[in-house]
Amino acid sequence: MHVFLWGIGVLAVIVVALAGGMVLQYRRYRQSAPRPPYKQPARRVRVADLPEDGLTVCWIGHSTLFIRWNGLGILTDPVFSERVGLHLGPVAVGPRRHTAPAMTLADVAPHVDLILLSHAHMDHFDMPTLRALANARIEVITAAGTSRLLRHLRFRRVRELHGEASVTTECGIRVTAVPVRHWGARYPWNKRYGWTGYLLEHAGQRLFFAGDTAHVPSFTHLRAHGAIDVVCMPIGAYAPASFQSAHCTPEQAWQMFVDTGGTFLVPMHWDTFVLSQEPVDEPLRRLLAAAGEQVDKVVVRAHGDVFTVQPSYVPVPTT
Repeated sequence: MHVFLWGIGVLAVIVVALAGGMVLQYRRYRQSAPRPPYKQPARRVRVADLPEDGLTVCWIGHSTLFIRWNGLGILTDPVFSERVGLHLGPVAVGPRRHTAPAMTLADVAPHVDLILLSHAHMDHFDMPTLRALANARIEVITAAGTSRLLRHLRFRRVRELHGEASVTTECGIRVTAVPVRHWGARYPWNKRYGWTGYLLEHAGQRLFFAGDTAHVPSFTHLRAHGAIDVVCMPIGAYAPASFQSAHCTPEQAWQMFVDTGGTFLVPMHWDTFVLSQEPVDEPLRRLLAAAGEQVDKVVVRAHGDVFTVQPSYVPVPTT
């Protein structure tokens, strides 16, 4: 009993020390970071508003996209919480979102067939959101070493992908892991947590979700899989320059999009949480400038924007 109580005490000290360190680090970071006012998304979207045919992408916020693909529902890196970070009971220590989600979790949840998780960072792998989504109908594909975080949740099936491995989900989506440049530790000791992007194929169409990545010069190999209809690429969290070892600049995001040979670009990972020092509206401005005369290829530019690609590549406006 004494050994048990000693162990509990040591664990409590470690948790308190970790929380205290995160609080101090976050406060120092906030001193040099922008402080935008809280805002509502440019538009609110309901699943009922989305077409069932074709490939539709809606940006909910950060790296959370709702993809409706011929009636199937896919969520990427779902985060609906107001704050992400270390959770101590009802209290979370970490960044607070400054843009509300463009869709409600209650509306989306009944329509999700597949969840993709690119890595275990808390702004991509949000446990309160995942607990709310847990359902015996939903499959999950996640990065290497991270499925253990979901072992107590009631999902239909959880599988890890790494390297360039592929799997076909029960709902018929072909998912291939795509190596990206990032890191995966949720805490300092998570040495075996992986990170990945995903290439999705279904009904003759393809979508590439890069997750979170620094500049990768090798995405040209994705062309071997065939034309990519939509590329979802992160564009924020690149300042100061040291952050670029894990996050691409908007100009690098545009170049990687070009490398994939993709048809349309959906930018993400910006203007939702303050994670870096650049102004929150700067990533999109720099991306559009980098696109130049091909700026029309950037099809989602605000929270709640919806874009649909039919097999003929004719965009269908939705509001």
